[in-house]
Amino acid sequence: MAYQAKQIYVNLPVKDLQKSMEFFTRLGFTFDPNFTDDKAGCLVIGDNIYAMLISEPLFRTFTKKEITDAAKTTEVIVALSANSKEEVDELVQKALEAGGSFSNDVVDHGFMYYGSFQDLDNHMWEILYMDPNAAQQTE
Repeated sequence: MAYQAKQIYVNLPVKDLQKSMEFFTRLGFTFDPNFTDDKAGCLVIGDNIYAMLISEPLFRTFTKKEITDAAKTTEVIVALSANSKEEVDELVQKALEAGGSFSNDVVDHGFMYYGSFQDLDNHMWEILYMDPNAAQQTE
């Protein structure tokens, strides 16, 4: 039987946990208080989907590697689904207004539409809408 995870926790180092939590709160996300303290915040992305925003000093205890400077290099792009093109645009705009930065131009492939931004620590986030009807028509 193939392995099937029940939850996903993406761990991201942050320089200022409070500012990062405020940023994502302005985008409409919440934090699970059971797994949030002054060193880490459990960002609730969806059912069983979380990002642990971990202060850099604590994050360093989880790895022997250097923490990547996300302003210079990219290790991962966190891609989240949206319910519409409008929702993509809205969330990207909220991120920019909350202090995030521009990442890439919006891409529209017809069946797939996505926009992106960088959070306060320059982690890349992509918000995408995939139209299931349009995708079926391309087959």
